[in-house]
Amino acid sequence: MNARLLGNILQEGFGQPFVIEDRPGAGGVIGTQEVAKSTPDGYTLLMMSNTQTANESLVPQRKYELMRDLAPIAPVNYSDLVIVVNPQVAAKTLAEFIMLAKSQPGKLNYASSGQGTPYHMAGELFKAMAGIDVVHVPYRNSGEARSGVIGGQVQMMIDAVPAMAPNVTAGQVRALATTGKMRSKVLPDVPTANEAGVAGYEATIWLGLMAPMGTPKAVIDRLNAAVNAAVKRPDIVKLWTEQGAVAMSMTPEEFDKYLRGDIVKWADVVKRFADRPQ
Repeated sequence: MNARLLGNILQEGFGQPFVIEDRPGAGGVIGTQEVAKSTPDGYTLLMMSNTQTANESLVPQRKYELMRDLAPIAPVNYSDLVIVVNPQVAAKTLAEFIMLAKSQPGKLNYASSGQGTPYHMAGELFKAMAGIDVVHVPYRNSGEARSGVIGGQVQMMIDAVPAMAPNVTAGQVRALATTGKMRSKVLPDVPTANEAGVAGYEATIWLGLMAPMGTPKAVIDRLNAAVNAAVKRPDIVKLWTEQGAVAMSMTPEEFDKYLRGDIVKWADVVKRFADRPQ
């Protein structure tokens, strides 16, 4: 949805169509590889997320390196996540859930939409920082994972705020904390994980644009200016605020630094769980 929205806005500014082509498979590796080997003329771009930065550690056999083969253009937005539990779990707060998990190491589990997804990585980061042993249960997609925690097959899940908020409101799950630096405007009564006792915890889903390495700097700069202008439009800010997303604005150089930092962050998380059964 974000890719099509951004494509439509850029189409207005550039006066030519932006065609959105989904290339799913291998956790984003297939689509990223396709863009990495494309002609660096500015006509083929990658809409990417922290899935790609995590893949730098998770998928060693890929045929590209993100910062070697692709050039940063600009970030787009980020969305907070929310840590929820099934209502039958005997924990009303995040601190109580952590205490429960510590009293039953390896007995509780959490759902994600698949191995290596931002939700999985957020879960592993939470486990490491909270010092708990909770078993990861990967589902085929977010919908199935959501059904798993609502139905009680799994006790906990970390999901995108816009997707899970209706289930929180309906009482199908209990929200313990959100994962951003500040409270979510969609769930303002839910504390952040940092407030709730896991100091420094932050995990979001962000989106950004990259181009094949070698794309002329003038093209990169023009695209960067267009994206930064698009994400500041009042109608876009309003729409994203209602959805729980926040616009991001950086130069290509700032985005390059951001990406490298994110690669290091998730590499450390991967090291913590790579040798453990999931």
